[in-house]
Amino acid sequence: MTIAIPERPAVKRKPRPTGLFIPELVFFEPDALNYPKGEQIMQWVKAQNIPYRMTTSHNRITNLPGEGELEQYKIAKRTLVVGLRKTLTFDQSKPSADYAIPIATGCMGHCHYCYLQTTLGAKPYIRVYVNTWDILDAAKKYIDERAPEITTFEAACTSDPLGLEHITGSLAELITYMAKEPLARLRFVTKYQHVDPLLGLEHNGHTRIRFSINADYVIKNFEPATARFEERIEAAGKVARAGYPLGFIIAPIIWHGGWEEGYGELLAKLAKAMPPGTGKGLTFEMIQHRFTKTAKAVIEKRYPKSKLEMDIEKRKKKWGRWGQNKYVYPDEQQTALREFITERIFEHFPEAGIDYFT
Repeated sequence: MTIAIPERPAVKRKPRPTGLFIPELVFFEPDALNYPKGEQIMQWVKAQNIPYRMTTSHNRITNLPGEGELEQYKIAKRTLVVGLRKTLTFDQSKPSADYAIPIATGCMGHCHYCYLQTTLGAKPYIRVYVNTWDILDAAKKYIDERAPEITTFEAACTSDPLGLEHITGSLAELITYMAKEPLARLRFVTKYQHVDPLLGLEHNGHTRIRFSINADYVIKNFEPATARFEERIEAAGKVARAGYPLGFIIAPIIWHGGWEEGYGELLAKLAKAMPPGTGKGLTFEMIQHRFTKTAKAVIEKRYPKSKLEMDIEKRKKKWGRWGQNKYVYPDEQQTALREFITERIFEHFPEAGIDYFT
């Protein structure tokens, strides 16, 4: 007689939450320790038992450990440098905002396509600035100069500041400051989910928090060391319920096999996950994938196994802001991407607005 033994049902394990960034090595400029934030970060570093060193300048970090350029690059992405922001002239940040407000430089993510690969060049380590009030004083001058127009500041041009907020607290300072400025607005975008420290702040609707989202193919293949899509969307729901203006950036939009299905599913999942009423005041920004020859060379060296398509022969040349040609999709592909994604956005979020496609 054969006794059938029932199979044990498979247990579906919930993925681990994406953890907070903990650097493996920290450098301090001596003057940074004269600021309360610098001293707080030093105490945090000691409590975490992270090795640290002193440096004369956050712009000249040399002798990073690691054998070879690739290993040194990976170690640099896990290295934090704490210093002062000395250049207080803000860059323009079109089309996202009027100006970039510099509270950090560099990112712990490993997105293959990121323009920081080239703009940071040989300095891929992460820098945070402790003289936040000097930065805000500079912002106030821009606000006053442009009055009575509203001045908008982008806090994520050169970093993902939310991924550093548990170390710096700088976003909280900016949000509470801008809340009291009737002619100022703050914006930042993130690929992380750690929004809880910001939810109870007085923001007065003056800060728009945006989440970078993409098709599964893009997130899985080109966005290592970032939060999962589901984590970002859960965080977006928290932000919406806390009354912040909310937005999404679909970037970079990548033409790939099954792209229509991928971006269609993206927006359907997004609509399903958002709290009721989210569409009113919601904004979308769309940025197609682009690269320069310099970026292509750097990316192929740092991510030699990447599936990222960068075939110049398949692209259209476009003059870039910084004096380099960049390569975007041909007009026909651009139009197909823009029209399809735009239709899906308004299908699911008829009250939303699209800021731009570029």
